[in-house]
Amino acid sequence: MTPSTQQNSSQNAQEEMTVSICQDRVRNAKRAYTTRRADLTLSRFLLTGERVPVAGDLVLARVEKIGQHQRIELPNGRRSRLYIGDEIIVCFGARYAPDQFESCVPEDLGACDLVAAGGIASSMISKHARMKDPTRLVPIGILADDTGERMNIHRWGLTRTTPSEPLPQIIAAIGTSMNAGKTSCAKQIVHGLRKRGLKVGATKVTGTGAGGDRWVLSDAGADIVLDFTDAGVASTFGLNNQEIINIFKTLTQHLADQKVDVIVLEVADGLLHGETAELLQSAEFRSACDGIVFAAGDAMGSAGGVKTLRDWGLNVVAVSGFLTSSALAMREAEILLDVPVIHTNDLAITDFNELLEKSQSSLGENVPGGEKDIRQRGGVSVGILNGQAQPTGVLLNGNTAP
Repeated sequence: MTPSTQQNSSQNAQEEMTVSICQDRVRNAKRAYTTRRADLTLSRFLLTGERVPVAGDLVLARVEKIGQHQRIELPNGRRSRLYIGDEIIVCFGARYAPDQFESCVPEDLGACDLVAAGGIASSMISKHARMKDPTRLVPIGILADDTGERMNIHRWGLTRTTPSEPLPQIIAAIGTSMNAGKTSCAKQIVHGLRKRGLKVGATKVTGTGAGGDRWVLSDAGADIVLDFTDAGVASTFGLNNQEIINIFKTLTQHLADQKVDVIVLEVADGLLHGETAELLQSAEFRSACDGIVFAAGDAMGSAGGVKTLRDWGLNVVAVSGFLTSSALAMREAEILLDVPVIHTNDLAITDFNELLEKSQSSLGENVPGGEKDIRQRGGVSVGILNGQAQPTGVLLNGNTAP
């Protein structure tokens, strides 16, 4: 072997290395919420060197410096304190969070940032002024199975099924922005529907992997809770529209297959976020969603949001969220809007069947196809009036039979 050949061989070995990892090391690492569906017992190797991370890859990393996130959320929801030198297992991913971090998937296995407590290893682009610098991580290697294939959470995601059940009624919590009160709205809706004896499925179809919203919806009484991580995605930021639609359809269909009476759904961030806007304007979302509770931080935001959603052909049944913390802000919104402005806590006692019926009568004036676009399922419409799950009739030509 010539000296130049030896040098090239050495460089190639350095560029992409595969080293063994013992199961004790994997078990002792703190694994994050985003990794919870992955079977870590399959891990046999670490891929190191000049590897290019892919969103969803499972990475063993060492904590180099403690910053904004001082704890990591474990699969069971417990937040474990981080210490310098800790080894953790997280997922590579991007983040879009105007109130926290904007970040992208790293280009290599160099030092990177923990941008979400749920376990997202990323490269920070920008941060909100109130955020500290992110906790710094040093990737040790990407986990690989006994064949040397990198382990990515997409492998364990739920798959699209052939619909065995028609979609039930879907009520969506949409908002002006992050922290507009969407999850607070969703939990009150879930709680109220459960108190009335309905089987409720809840889902968050976009966002950054973390269990907080999942536990909130579960605590509110949802019988089944799924989020986008169940579809094998650590973060939906950066996915194309068809991928987002596939997640939406996968999660709602899995809930329908569990024969829930109603689905309460949340879409992350606000209407100006690209993936949110594209999903809401899709025919798939419009045909599945019966009504939207729009969460806003102020009256002007509520007015602009309602108009935008109506322009997209969506049925806004109420406005709620953070603005309802102020009686004055509620009155401002009531002057501007022709939909009910409901205090977040009162969503638990709201008759959504009545709201849906009232909103449908005006919807047909604004949306091509009217009620048919929103309500036609080819199945049974489940009424939630008087708090009972009662079939209200078979949908025929887009109309509910008496």
